[in-house]
Amino acid sequence: MNSIEIITKKKNKLQLTKEEIAFMVNGYVSGDIPDYQMSAFLMSIVCNGMTIAETIDLTDIMIQSGETIDLSEIKGKIVDKHSTGGIGDKTTIVLAPLVASVGVNVAKMSGRGLGVTGGTIDKLESIHGFQVETTKEEFVKQVNQIGVAIMSQTGNVAPADKKIYALRDVSGTTESIPLVASSIMSKKIASGADAIVLDVKVGSGALMKTIEDAHALAHCMIEIGAHYKKPVKCVLTNMDEPLGYAIGNGIEVIESIETLKGNGPKDLEELVLTLGSLMVSIALDCSKEKASEMLQESLKNGKGYDKLKELIAYQKGDINQIEQDPYISIKSPESGFVTKIDANQIGEVVKKLGAGRMKKEDSIDHGVGIRLSVKVGDFVLENEELLRVYFDGQDVSVQEILDCFTFSQDVIEKQPLILEIIE
Repeated sequence: MNSIEIITKKKNKLQLTKEEIAFMVNGYVSGDIPDYQMSAFLMSIVCNGMTIAETIDLTDIMIQSGETIDLSEIKGKIVDKHSTGGIGDKTTIVLAPLVASVGVNVAKMSGRGLGVTGGTIDKLESIHGFQVETTKEEFVKQVNQIGVAIMSQTGNVAPADKKIYALRDVSGTTESIPLVASSIMSKKIASGADAIVLDVKVGSGALMKTIEDAHALAHCMIEIGAHYKKPVKCVLTNMDEPLGYAIGNGIEVIESIETLKGNGPKDLEELVLTLGSLMVSIALDCSKEKASEMLQESLKNGKGYDKLKELIAYQKGDINQIEQDPYISIKSPESGFVTKIDANQIGEVVKKLGAGRMKKEDSIDHGVGIRLSVKVGDFVLENEELLRVYFDGQDVSVQEILDCFTFSQDVIEKQPLILEIIE
């Protein structure tokens, strides 16, 4: 058995055995298989896919590459949430403390950015001093003490996924249902949750561009969950325009804080309440309507914001020191209704500014980003502010940014944010 034969087999659309998949994955983790061969293997999967059996095998191999977290010492049912990634998706930073504020423990392991989609851990590191790494023991202790913890994927939990994830980010192999499903589910299952709620993004700013692909990914992850006897619920959400107004790291944290203060974007609040009501209803065995009422009350009375402050302080962060670069204002070239904001292209611009990685070794500029002043469906006047670009000396192409917007004199029907809930 050798890597060339396995790559060729998948290139020829043949089904791999678990032993062949393990040979590639474990060989890459050990350093016996170089980046260029693993990139070829991943690209063959992107082009030719995997069966559900292969995908479950890949998931299992990544779980077995490290250790699993035992959350049995945490009281109550643990319901994890994960997003497939989108532009401006800062949901976890709002959702985790809000759910914890109504008495549901949240033990959250989050990832870094992938492609043009930002990562929760990169965002949280824009808070001065915030510690994203901890031991399993400290992680469990924190959840028991304050009800919520958000940590980076440790080197010991699905380390194969962590290494492959970084390679996918810089090798053009992000958009693959088997790779996305196995990556997400290996981490979620290894992290010890009792049930999982998934936010499956679909649209120009998501890994899944079509509703058909989003359906396929959702059902694939539900099947993987069933294999491990873990209930999985999926919410399909629209990512044709950025979520909220802020796209970047530090400025998304600031928008998350404002949301918990009751001043956030309505689309972000709607998504948080939808995902949160599923999590709370599972954990507390109540109706989604009752769960939603509890979460809305915590938004109004400030308990969700108080829990975020507690979370940040516990993990050594300073909520008053969040990186944010100076900005310039970009004006609209014409009057009209905004009919499109290309989420993917906005993400590419923000990535080029330094908010994402071009190479595995790249560091993140936490202060750069774009803050929209309008959303799809809004009417804007010529020379009215469209957005603000936060940067510190990088080259900025105003035309490239303006090309993300489409205008019309006709009113358009705005698409819903929540497309479907698959339970």
